[in-house]
Amino acid sequence: MDLKQEPPFIKIAVLENAIEAQLLASVLTQYEIPHRLRSYHDTAYDGLFQLQKGWGEIYGPDNVREQVLDALAELRSQAVDI
Repeated sequence: MDLKQEPPFIKIAVLENAIEAQLLASVLTQYEIPHRLRSYHDTAYDGLFQLQKGWGEIYGPDNVREQVLDALAELRSQAVDI
């Protein structure tokens, strides 16, 4: 039996808001770059951690780290231009 081991996912960056998270996830999905989003939202604290830390985090394998950071930098630079 040949089981392909997926590389472990590492924290790559902190995301500022839900729109940034959705746009980044869309771009990464379009280019088939593996990733996971983790929101800091906690219903018990009504989003208190998101006010302090940012929206959440993006995770992915180490071998796609630069691609994710490049995509995030591009999104952030476009947001400044708007």
